[in-house]
Amino acid sequence: MTRQAVAAGVSALALLTGAPALAEIKIGASLAVTGPAAFLGDPEAKTLEMLVEELNANGGINGEEVELVLYDDGADPNKARTFATRLIEEDEVVAVIGGSSTGTTMAMAPLFADYEIPFISLAGAVVIIDPVQEFVFKTPHTDRMACEKIFADITSRGMTKVGLISGTGGFGASMREQCLDVAESSGVEIVADESYGGSDSDMTPQLTNIASTDGIEAIVNPGFGQGPAVVTRNYAQLGLDMPLYQSHGVASDEFIKLAGDAANGIRLPATPLLIPDQLAEDDVQRQPVQDYIAAYEEAYGEKPSTFGGYAYDAFHLLVDAIERAGSTDPVEIRDALEATEELAGVTGVYTFSPEDHMGLDLSAFRILEIEDGGWKPVEE
Repeated sequence: MTRQAVAAGVSALALLTGAPALAEIKIGASLAVTGPAAFLGDPEAKTLEMLVEELNANGGINGEEVELVLYDDGADPNKARTFATRLIEEDEVVAVIGGSSTGTTMAMAPLFADYEIPFISLAGAVVIIDPVQEFVFKTPHTDRMACEKIFADITSRGMTKVGLISGTGGFGASMREQCLDVAESSGVEIVADESYGGSDSDMTPQLTNIASTDGIEAIVNPGFGQGPAVVTRNYAQLGLDMPLYQSHGVASDEFIKLAGDAANGIRLPATPLLIPDQLAEDDVQRQPVQDYIAAYEEAYGEKPSTFGGYAYDAFHLLVDAIERAGSTDPVEIRDALEATEELAGVTGVYTFSPEDHMGLDLSAFRILEIEDGGWKPVEE
């Protein structure tokens, strides 16, 4: 399958001859295909391109082909806003999937609200959907939910005193704030609170401070990128024996590669995409998970990531809404999205409402533990 970094879906023949494009339904996307957040945007873009090709090969949506207009914003909020304007005013899309990061999502969301274009974000922060914005939805779990899921596992193990070591980037800072906010209601006490910068290569001083805190029982690391892998390696080097939890921001095989053997024993909240062969036969997510993995491996020769899974779910939610709406009017698509009930994806089972534009509860998260370089579910 040919990758197209900027715009996808228009045939080379149409570009060369001036013939009209075959697609009749335009869906937009602005993703971090390149740059520091490419580990998010690249699998998201690949997933959308794959799904559009599959959909059109099977007759499109209600008999109409789909054109994916894809821009690479490199996780730059200014670029994302520019591309959002272009998608609305020049490309005339009926809906948009994108925002690999919270920053780009929040830069684009006001435009889609103003022009009444449904927008499904692929970013994690709770501020995207709380408070609810009429035309904005999202597929990943929120950072707030991740804190609640982690704390529930910690208390189930008879522990209450927790130390935080958080990245100072957008994701880490947001999740830290959410963890602090839900700690008391979750039955835990934050007794240490350390942080690290995106370019830091040694977190042993912060971990030492946490480990020396009186009564400390567990450590939680809100963050994504390479920082959590450094934290994990330093944690092992220091010989710390209290449990270490990572966030859903590093729920991928790449994290295990970066952290090496130090990752064994780490727990984190994640989607069932990481444990396809360990899902029960009657698990409603088993089929979409296995279908996605098989299609992605055939298309690209590699396993899909959790982040690509967010795009997979967003696309299926959108296609389902357009089919049920029987229309390509953006407002009618938005209304159909909001009426989604029990759509099983690879991230969770979605049920939207006027009060809930994420549609997932804590059951969509699975607590996984890394064992011998692989993933296993923790019995709950």
